[in-house]
This record gives sequence, structure tokens and C-alpha cells, in this order.
Amino acid sequence: MTAFFRPENALASLAEGAGLQACLGSLFHYLRAGSPERASERMDTLVRHLRDRPEQARRLAEGIFGRFSRLEIYPALVRLGILSREGLLREITTRLYDRLNPPPVDREDSSDLLASLITRHDKPWLEALPAVAWLRLARVLLAALGPDTRHQARVHLEDECLYALEMLAIWVAAEELDPELMRIDARLTRIDSPLIALQREVHAFVERRSAPQDGIGSDETEALDHLWVMLDQCREQVARFRRRGAGSLGSSANASHLIERLEETLKRIEKLVVLIGPQYRVAGPRTALQLWQELLLATAEKDSIRAVWKKSTRMVSRSVTQNKSDHGERYISRDLPSYLRLFATAAGAGVIIAVMALIKITIESWGLAPLPQAVLVSLNYGLGFVLIHLLHFTIATKQPAMTAASFAAEVERNRHGKALGRKLARLLRDVNRSQWGAVWGNVAAALATAFAITAATLAVSGQALFSSEQIAYQLRAISPLHSLALFYAAIAGVWLFCAGIMAGFFDNRADHIRLERRLVGHPALQRLSPTRRERLAHYLHHNYGALAGNFLFGVLLGMTGYLGYLLGLPLDIRHVAFASANLGFASFSDFQGWGSFLVGLLFVMMIGFVNLWVSFALALMVALRSRGCRIESSTLLSGVKEEFRREPLRFFLPTVRSSRKGGAGAGHQERQ
Repeated sequence: MTAFFRPENALASLAEGAGLQACLGSLFHYLRAGSPERASERMDTLVRHLRDRPEQARRLAEGIFGRFSRLEIYPALVRLGILSREGLLREITTRLYDRLNPPPVDREDSSDLLASLITRHDKPWLEALPAVAWLRLARVLLAALGPDTRHQARVHLEDECLYALEMLAIWVAAEELDPELMRIDARLTRIDSPLIALQREVHAFVERRSAPQDGIGSDETEALDHLWVMLDQCREQVARFRRRGAGSLGSSANASHLIERLEETLKRIEKLVVLIGPQYRVAGPRTALQLWQELLLATAEKDSIRAVWKKSTRMVSRSVTQNKSDHGERYISRDLPSYLRLFATAAGAGVIIAVMALIKITIESWGLAPLPQAVLVSLNYGLGFVLIHLLHFTIATKQPAMTAASFAAEVERNRHGKALGRKLARLLRDVNRSQWGAVWGNVAAALATAFAITAATLAVSGQALFSSEQIAYQLRAISPLHSLALFYAAIAGVWLFCAGIMAGFFDNRADHIRLERRLVGHPALQRLSPTRRERLAHYLHHNYGALAGNFLFGVLLGMTGYLGYLLGLPLDIRHVAFASANLGFASFSDFQGWGSFLVGLLFVMMIGFVNLWVSFALALMVALRSRGCRIESSTLLSGVKEEFRREPLRFFLPTVRSSRKGGAGAGHQERQ
């Protein structure tokens, strides 16, 4: 137990006339002592102690509020908790530099004063303290103050809030000229923006509020009513920025940073209006405490890179996952016809993947140096995946990153519904069935193609396609008993997740730079007829993410082994479709019986299970976080158990009952 755990020890060092920093330092030192979970208990102990000792309460109150009028409060009101105007990269650079070389402290600046008293390690106990605990302390300290000191502190706080309010309104009006916002909403160039109108209303309100008068005049009340109307319109405008930035227009990190700052500024303006407006007696104390907590937590996160990154990239990640969600619906089958279409497109991909697997094995047999071999294997994977997309085929393991975004969108739409668990369980059932349907399509076609190629080779040359050493190597490579096959499958699952993120990023990028319009007017394409140019531009715009994601996914797969070679680590990948093709080539080159083949097929399915659920879990986590949603695991699990108990077969195959409902109608009926 530290010396500062007792209130009398914490306050004993405060002499008569102690300064603001000394008083706040003693208070924070006492509150941070011990575990964060007991911070509220320590606050209650301190409040009881001050009630029983009016002299110590007066000394602490005079030290805090008596020096209050000489402190510049507006810097904290306009800086803390609001992102800077400099953009994400500059903000991160500044925070890193301030960590290495802290800026000088101005004791008359409230933001610097708080920064000298609070560190990032104080965040747990600050979060543990409820607003009501600060309210009890504030009441005890204000009751211990003389009326003159209390009035002086109130007037100074009001003046500082008015100054901060007008400064923040000017910032909001200036944001309208930002090119990113004008790109997201072209109306800003044609309408009287609420952002500028807000500044005019704030200026009118501040002028009336600053004029000497008795009580609240009708002019001030009218100005306040206009101000709240404009704040509502500004909130609607920011919501429009978010919708359009996270939707078809795309977004950038700087745009997301700017919109986040704009939203934070408007929230701060609302709190300041409540503090200095006539409704203070109703909502003012609660708002003041919320603002106080916000300033303290913002000070604790002042140098946090993670906090600013999370805030500034929220809209970009939403845009990325939204693009995946838009593409993800076509990967979910809810009836027999859509399931068969998915199986057919997956079978087409299985044929190409079997050829790609044979090309990879051929490249590895050439005995090249590690880097050229890795480059050729990467090109084989990347160009093969691009060809699969161009032919409108489906790679089973590319589904999870897309379907997870659709799953998260359903969570967001229904997070307030009573039947959420059952709805999500049905969607998870459809996702699982669709993914395994595509896996079986990939595997069946890859095995059939491997059998055809092996049989043709034997008929033409009279020799088996693989030697006995190659057969043993391929069978050992897919066995989790003799290799790290499942670990390598997990690595492939991570790359699948990364490929989905990259596809969403490039889709967002295409929207952000208006790729279609650029390509239509590109000088190199002017030789094409307008119709062909527009068709090509349209295709590349809407498939930009898929083409880039597929190619980069192939590069990730191909370079994993080379990365392991450089690091001296056992790194490789196992992908269910390629594993099934390798099983087919090895088994059909020297067939050892159905028992051995079925065991190998079981190993392939285990690889597929790891591929699918590692990538799905990672993609779902990111999609939920980007939407600010959470899943109650107990509710979801109970829903899945109920669905599995009622119809277990529908987790893997579409039933006759589901197909009779009809495609779109069945899907609509189940989602209700």
C-alpha cells in the first residue's frame, strides 16, 4: 500500500496557496494508486474525507478553481480529442517525434498542463472512473469555494468557451474548401453549405452572448434555436460524407481523417453550446463532466499511434469491406440452382488449377536458383488466378473474405433485432454450404483433370507422369502426420484474407480516382472506338480489385517459400485446390488402392477446412470492426445449434425443400 493510498497522505503535502499543478498532481497521484478497478472506490473515499474535513476541501478547491482564472482553457477545448488538420501521415509523424523529443510545457496552457500530469499509462483508471464519481467530487469542491471565487471561475470558463466555440466554427467552415470533401459531395460547389451557415450562426450567437444584458434575451434564444438547426444539418452533411465515402465514391486515409476530425469538431461545438447556453442547469453539469473525461482520455492518448490510426482509417476500412460485401452476395447460394451454378463455376476453376499445379511442379523440376524459381511460380499462380476470374470461374477459398463482409453487413442491419441469433445462424449455414460446395467443385474437377492428364501421358509415352520420388513427396506434403500441412494451410488462409483486403482496397481506389472516367479519356486508348473504349473502361473499373487481388494473391503464395528460405524458417503454403490436384497426379501415377486415396482426400479436406475458416475468421473480425459491430457469441452459437439440430444436411447441401421456394424468394424469406 503506497503512501498516497490514504486521502490524508495525498493532501497533507498541499500547503496554503498551493498551485493548480500541485493540487491536480496530488489528486491524480492518489487516484492512480493501486489497481484501476478500485479507482471509483478511492474517489468515494476521497469525497467522504473532504466532506468530513472542510478545511482540506477548501484548500484543494482554492488551489484548483482559485487559480482557474489565470489558466488558458481554450487550447484544451480546441485541441484535445480532435484530430489535427495536417492529415494522417503528418499526425503520425508528429506523434512519433513528440515521443522521442517531447515539446516544451507551458504551465499557463491547459492542454500542456494536463499533458504534464497524465501519461498513456493512466488510461485504465481514467476509463474506470464513472462520470458520477467526478460529479460528487466537483460538488464537494464547489461547496467549499467562496461565492466570489465560484463566480469568477464561471465567468472565465464562459469566456474561454465562447472563444473556443467561434474558433471551432471557423475551422468547420474552412473544411468545405477541401478537395476531398468536394469530390465526395459535388453539391458543396452549388449550395449554401450548412458548414458555412453554422459559422455565421455561431458568430451571431457569440456576439449576442457577449453583449452586456440582464438575463437571457429573446434575440439570444432565437440565435440559439438557429444554431441547433444548423448543427443538425451539419451532422446530416457529415453522415452524407461517410455514406458516400464508404460507398461507390471510394475514400482515402486523408479523407477519412478529415471527416473524423469534422465530426469530432461538431461534437465539441455541441458540448460548448450546452455549457454556455440557457439549458446549462438541465444538461450542463453532465455535459461538463463528459467533456472533462473526454479531455483526460484524449490527453492519455495524445501520443498514441494506434488511436489516431484507428480513428483515421475507420471509413477507409468500411469502404474496403463494403466493396467486398457488394461482391460477396454472389458467393452465397441459398437454393439448389444457385448451388449448382456455384459448383459449376468452381469446377471450371478446378480444371485450370490442376494445370497450374502441374506447371508449378515442372518449374520446380528445372533446378533453378530460389529467386527465379519463386518469381516464375508467382507468375504462374498470379496469371492463372487472373485467367480464372476472366473466365468467371470461382476459387473456393476466395469466398471467405467476400462472404465475411456480407455477414458483417447483416450483423449491422440486425444488431437491434430480437431474432438476430437465428438470422445470423441461417446466414452462417448458407455461407458454410456455399463455401464447401465451391470446395467440392474445385476438388472434383482438379482430381478429374489430374486423372485425364495422367492417363493421357501414360497412353502417349507409356510412362507414369510422376516418378516414385515425386509421388512420395506429394503424398507426404499433404499429410498433417508427416509434415506441417495444416500450419501451411493456415498461412495460405492468412494470404487469402490479405488478398480479400487488397481486392477491397483496389476497388475503393478505383472509385476514389474515378478510374472509368480516366480510362475513357486516356490518350493511349483513343485508337479504339468510343463503344469499345467505354466497355473496356467499365470492365476494368468494376474488376480492378478482383484482378489486382487475384494476381497479388498468387504472388503471396509463390513467394512464401522464398521468404522462408531467406529467414531460415519452415514456411510454405497448402491450398485445398492445389493439394487435390497434387493428390490426383500422385495417386493416378501409381494407384495404391482406394483406401490410400481416401485418406489423402481426407487430408485435402482438412487443408480446405483450415484455409476457409482462418480466412473467414480474420475477414469477419476486420469487417465487424470497420462497422463498429459485435457478435454475441453465445446467441450465435445457440442459433447455430438450433439450425443444425433441425436440418444438419442444409449446412452442406441444398435440400429439395429449399429449392422449391425459388431463388430470390427463398433468400428473401430466410432473411426476414
